This record gives sequence, structure tokens and C-alpha cells, in this order.
Amino acid sequence: MNMKTILLGAATVALLSSSAFAADLKLKFGHVGKPGSLFEASVNAFATCSNKALGDKAEVQTFGSSQLGKDKELLQKLKLGQITFSLPSSVMSSVADEFGVFEMPYIIKDRDHMRRVQAKHMDIFQKAAQSKGYRIIGLFENGFRHITNNTRPIKVPADLAGVKLRTPKGAWRVKMFKLYGANPTPMSFSEVFTALQTGVIDGQENPYAQIASAKFQEVQKYLSITGHVYTPAYVLVSDKHYAKLPGDVRSALEKCGVETQNFVYDHAAKLEVELLDVIKAAGVNVIEADKAAFIAASKPIYEDFASSVEGGGDLISKVQALANGS
Repeated sequence: MNMKTILLGAATVALLSSSAFAADLKLKFGHVGKPGSLFEASVNAFATCSNKALGDKAEVQTFGSSQLGKDKELLQKLKLGQITFSLPSSVMSSVADEFGVFEMPYIIKDRDHMRRVQAKHMDIFQKAAQSKGYRIIGLFENGFRHITNNTRPIKVPADLAGVKLRTPKGAWRVKMFKLYGANPTPMSFSEVFTALQTGVIDGQENPYAQIASAKFQEVQKYLSITGHVYTPAYVLVSDKHYAKLPGDVRSALEKCGVETQNFVYDHAAKLEVELLDVIKAAGVNVIEADKAAFIAASKPIYEDFASSVEGGGDLISKVQALANGS
């Protein structure tokens, strides 16, 4: 066998091995969103963009409805390298203190406000994520949250007195609803429908996209339009494991993380109209809450965040300063 034949054979083996490796590079994206949710649409849009850009270099595979775990399990699986991406929202306030600023009631006015915060201060949140071993490669959203329950119409905070209300597993949301007089009960999203149906809890709070896709309207009597918190969602990866991906793969993923945000915001705004109609059509009694009363009742939680989180007061000021386009 001459040297040319040997080299040609080696090159063929290398090419086949490279192709097999590329075909085997499956990047799993786990999230908690149900079919029809904003999370599902957002993750699918990101995967479509990424797979087009990646070609045969790698494939993003999506797994919704908590198939790969609940939020905290997904965070752990990122660290272990068992998945590549997750899409946490409220739970990030329990990962790093800085994310708690988005738990402050009514601090984010609209999506343009969020874009300004992202443009000017994203480095703060990226550093916070990296300090815990993660990296943010895209900023999506969970959305503006509203309250549903089976006890009574909620118009002002006092109406929440004694209401057993499911919250995500984040300390600030629990503090907020205790302040309003409710009985907050942290619980994984996948458990909420059954808990509402069986009366273990009276109500919950979520954006319309999560309420409707999880069919909470089938087991709830009242919807109060409070818009009390806007929750960003973060396309999150493990800093360590993500760094091991080929550079061109990372570039494609990061580009799609940025590009998919416009779709997410547009789709979210559309769902806010369509899904409120779906909830109303199910017979849910819809109440316009007195937002001024909720804002007034929220002052102590701002004071708590400012005094208990290092740099918390400054972070609140930075976010609030961008509310009106400044």
C-alpha cells in the first residue's frame, strides 16, 4: 500500500469521524412551558434559527412541559452538562441576588423599558449569572403577571387576605404576597393545575400565556388584571460546558439568541390580546385591579431589597431611571 493510499484512507476516516461527531452533537433545550405557551413558541423559534445556522454542525433539540425536569432540576442539569440550555425566569432571583430587582412590583413598565435596561445594564446580570457558573446567551420573557383565584374578586391588596396563592420558588415573590396579605405557597409550575383543581391552593399568578396554555381557566373563577411583575426569561447555559462547544457553534447560537428576542416580544404582545379572550370565553370573571393601590402597598419590599441586597438600592435606581426612555 503506497503512502498516497494510506493518506487518502486516513483523511476519509477523519472526515467520517468528523461527520459522525457533528451528527452526534445534540444540544438539549429543556423548559417548563406547556404546548401553546410563550415559552414553547420562543424555544422553538430559537431552535429553528439555530438549526438553520448550524447546518450539520449540531442540532438543538427542544423538550417542554418539564419533560427534563422542573426549573431547579434544569439548573442542576446545566451544571452537570446533561442539557445545554434552559429558560428560567422567576427562579433566577434564587440563583443570584441581582435578578431579584425584576421581582420588584411594577418596576418594569413595558418591553421598551426592558430593552433599555438590557442595553445599558445587561453586564450586571451577565456577571451575576457567571458568578454562579452560568451564562446568558439570550433574553426572552415570561411576561406580565396577573392573579387568578377561586375565593373572591381581587381588586386591591386587602382582597388577598388569607388567599392560598401559588408562587414560583423565589423569596421576593413570597415576601411580596405576604406583604399584600395572601398566604403564598411556593410550588413547581407542573404541579399547579392539580393543586388548583383539588383545592390545595386557591389561586396562582402568571402571565396569560402560562395561564391559558396550562388551562388554569378551567379551574379558576376570577382573573385580576394586576400586571404586578414583569418577568424576563433567560436563555441560560453552563459557562463551563458551553465553553467546550466549537467556536462557530457558539457564534451561531448567540446570534440566534439575539435575533429571536424580537419574535418573542412580538408574539408575547399578540398573545396578551388573544389569550385574555380565551380566558374570558372560559367563563372566568375578569376584574381590573386598582394598580395604584398595589403600587402603594409595594413600597416596603423596595426598602427591603435596598437594605438587604448589596447594591440593591443602586440597582433599583438604575432600572427606574430608564422607565421613561431616558
